[in-house]
Amino acid sequence: MKRLFWFALFLAAILWAIGSYPGLSNEGEFDSIILNFRDDVDVAQIEQQVASLSGLSPQLNSSFAEINHVYVLEGDRQLIKQLRQSDLKQYTEAIEPNYIYKTLEVPNDPDYAKQWNLKAINMEQAWSRSKGEGVTVAVIDTGISPVRDLVETAFVAGYDFVNDKEDATDDNGHGTHVAGTVAQSTNNNYGVAGVAYKAKLMPLKVLSAFGGGTVSDIADAIRFAADNGADVINMSLGGGGRSQVMEEAIAYAHDKGVVIVAAAGNENRNSASFPARYDHVIAVSALDSDGARAPYSNFGAGVNISAPGGSTRSGNGEGILQETVDPRTGEGVFRALQGTSMASPHVAGVAALIRASGVSDPDRVAQILYESANGVEDDELNQFGAGYLDADAAVKLAQRGQWPFHWFFRWLWQTAFFKLRLWFDASAVPIIPKLLMIGVAYGLAVLLGSYLPNPWPGLFHGGLILGSAGLFLLRGLYIFDLPQWPLRLLGSSIPEWGTAAQANPVLNPITASVLAPLLLLAFLLSHPSLKWYAIGSALGVGACLAVSAVLDPECLWIGSGTWARVYLLVNAALSVLLAYLSLRTEAE
Repeated sequence: MKRLFWFALFLAAILWAIGSYPGLSNEGEFDSIILNFRDDVDVAQIEQQVASLSGLSPQLNSSFAEINHVYVLEGDRQLIKQLRQSDLKQYTEAIEPNYIYKTLEVPNDPDYAKQWNLKAINMEQAWSRSKGEGVTVAVIDTGISPVRDLVETAFVAGYDFVNDKEDATDDNGHGTHVAGTVAQSTNNNYGVAGVAYKAKLMPLKVLSAFGGGTVSDIADAIRFAADNGADVINMSLGGGGRSQVMEEAIAYAHDKGVVIVAAAGNENRNSASFPARYDHVIAVSALDSDGARAPYSNFGAGVNISAPGGSTRSGNGEGILQETVDPRTGEGVFRALQGTSMASPHVAGVAALIRASGVSDPDRVAQILYESANGVEDDELNQFGAGYLDADAAVKLAQRGQWPFHWFFRWLWQTAFFKLRLWFDASAVPIIPKLLMIGVAYGLAVLLGSYLPNPWPGLFHGGLILGSAGLFLLRGLYIFDLPQWPLRLLGSSIPEWGTAAQANPVLNPITASVLAPLLLLAFLLSHPSLKWYAIGSALGVGACLAVSAVLDPECLWIGSGTWARVYLLVNAALSVLLAYLSLRTEAE
């Protein structure tokens, strides 16, 4: 009865998920249908079939379409379904939507070619769908100065919370640069482009000329933005220490429908800084121009999505180029900067495009950003969150109002476990290979069962598991503000210890060998109970090396492929042989 109850509960949960799922997507927009008649159907038959469509008026697509027998008629998906079920189908090669394709906008700004970051997030495609019209983005930063490339950008009233005045002019340069990424004047034959260049900017100065500001000012600015019509807030700032005042301000803005985006931080730490890691805040890590995590960017716990932040190690071409103000002269200047501060406004700008597409709920906006992001499969350290920001996919998803079915499973996973991923990243754990290693280890133990006591000692089980797979679930565990390498070490098998702390999946041939089991047996074989741990470890190591040789043969200094496979298999065999000899010795 209990089993039936739990099964019914599980089934009800799945049915609820499917029922609340927005459904299958339309793949594109269309208002007409293509009828492509077969080449072997003569003109008389085509005319007869066309005439049989009472109430419909198919027309040749053009004078050139007569050769290919391509006709077009007005209709929707329901009509397509009816036509495909009619006698007409046997005369046609295709009955399909006549999708509407649109031009891809390329701005005429002369330095747009240097903005690799906008191309990386597919802005040209997104601009054909939305430019952020009617949306207000509050930039909580050092203020905004009206440099030349912001002249055509619309502004609403802001405030200077540092000096307690209405004029929120930038005396640092950081805020103007950030604002440019959000909504730099575009298609004005000058400078560069911005993500949501038809959106309005609300300048809120909370950071001084030296770049510092207080929690109280930032919290006041968040509430000001929420009370004065902001749809999106960008905070390219951060620090340590949780603040109840700011947390309540963020909750207040979220409850009023504001999307809040913040930089994850530039300390190269394994968790996002505040305010990015508060609830209801989209935390953004930074990418370089190659799509890798920028070396300064925070990662791990709390990171929700990644966007271009640049890396200026190779010169200006690798940074994020926008016009800002030179605080020494007050004049406009184009600068390529780097930081999660530069990544965050990309996401805020795309959030504005989503809002302009009719999505008002901030949680739905965030979910669209996550679901449309280009996911990264091998992201053991959660460097990229949901993945790379994709403006075009996000706007398409927002305007379509429905999700492709393959996204349902991603949605189901994130709905159930997204909060958990702040603490546990399942993608960091290769579950199937690990379970296979444990299975092989126990299989070897069964083969040698005649030499083992009955029941098997607990330490023997421990050796099998730690030698083959380790406490592998710990590899995905993140704890705020603590280094992650101890958990990676504990979550790795003995052969993986040589590179586990560095999160390097390639095996070190020193630890991935018979050497570790040999040392354990040399020291523990004479101990009445610990010897079973050593013997179990030898079998576990053998299983780990054997599975690695089959699935992913790669070792430091040896490389991958045949030589690595041979090395691992030889050491796997030696480890098992060592365990066998030890068991025989014990049996005698």
